[in-house]
Amino acid sequence: MTAFVPAALGQPDDAPMPAALVAVRCGDHLLLVFDRYRRQWELPGGGIDPGEGPHEAAVRELQEESGLFLPELHLAGYARFRLTRPPRTEYAAVYTAEVPARHDDFTPNEEIGGIRWWDTTGPPPEGAQIIDLTLGLLVMG
Repeated sequence: MTAFVPAALGQPDDAPMPAALVAVRCGDHLLLVFDRYRRQWELPGGGIDPGEGPHEAAVRELQEESGLFLPELHLAGYARFRLTRPPRTEYAAVYTAEVPARHDDFTPNEEIGGIRWWDTTGPPPEGAQIIDLTLGLLVMG
């Protein structure tokens, strides 16, 4: 992540925005999903399908990757990424939600091997995507 643009400043137009991420908070805990392909703990999220907006993609990806259905997500802003293969700059819309209780009812699937709630007052979990943890902390406030 090379920059974060708060939602109040509007959607950036200097690069495409093909993805959406979601930071779900429960007190001091942040929801993470284990991506089987990348073999790391990360924020739920993924690509925006054709004809879909970023909010719809965030709601869909959160449900697919964690089992949580939260249609009332709040747009926090836009994370700017510089990717290398192929070289490009992209944005991901970043949404937040707060839940009153930790949700643990999840059946692993082909993409996601499990979910966990990271206690943000402690050390990062082993195998975590540090950029996602940093982004989650940033938008959790």
